[in-house]
Amino acid sequence: MKEGPPIAHVASLIGDPARANMLTALLSGKALTATELAHEAGVSQQTASSHLTKLLDGALLQMRKQGRHKYFALANADVASVLESLMGLAASDSAPRTRTGPRDVAMRHARVCYNHLAGKCGVQLFESLRNRDFVGQDAEQITLTDRGRDFMRDFGIDIDALQVQRAPLCRTCLDWSERRTHLSGSLGRAMLARMEELRWIKRDPDSRVILFQGEGAAAFAQTFRI
Repeated sequence: MKEGPPIAHVASLIGDPARANMLTALLSGKALTATELAHEAGVSQQTASSHLTKLLDGALLQMRKQGRHKYFALANADVASVLESLMGLAASDSAPRTRTGPRDVAMRHARVCYNHLAGKCGVQLFESLRNRDFVGQDAEQITLTDRGRDFMRDFGIDIDALQVQRAPLCRTCLDWSERRTHLSGSLGRAMLARMEELRWIKRDPDSRVILFQGEGAAAFAQTFRI
C-alpha cells in the first residue's frame, strides 16, 4: 500500500476518540495537565501520557513546564480552526441524531473557541462588523477598515498594540454549529476579553459555554446589531 499524504497522519492523530476528546477540551484556550486531560478522555494516566506524546510529536500540541507541573495546549490557532471545521463537518452528517440537553443549546448559542467568541453570537458579531463595513472580506482574507478601527477604539481595544503582535489581526473561522464564519485572530481574542472586562459575559468554568450576565445580552445585541 502506498504511503498516504501528510494529512493521513494528522487525521489518524485526531481520529482516535481519546485524543479527539483531549484536543476539543483544549479549544477553550486553557492549558491543562496530563491528569486533567486523562479525565477529559476517560483513560488512565499511562494511556493519556502515550496519547499526549503522539500529539506533541505530531505538532498538534505544545507543552509548557511551570514548577513541577507540565501543561498542554493546542499548538496554534490553525489547529483550533481545523478542529472547529471538522466538528462542523461531523455535524452536517444527515444521519438522524438525538438532540442533546440544555448545555448543548448553550454551546450553540455562545462558546469559547480558542479564546474568541463562537456559536450564534460569534456569527452575529462577525455579520454585524461586515454589514457595517467595519471589516472587509475578500475570499477568506479579512481586513479591518478605517471605520472599523474607529469602532474598535471606541469599544476600548488598542488596535495599534495588536498590530505589532506576530499573530494575524483578523482571521476567519468556520463555526461548527452555525456553519458560517466567525471572527478569530488577535482581534477576535481582544474583543472577547473586552466583553469580559465590561462584565457582559463570563465563562462557565466547567465547559466552553459563554454566559451573558446582567445587561450584557442587551448591550451585545445593541453593539453588534445586524
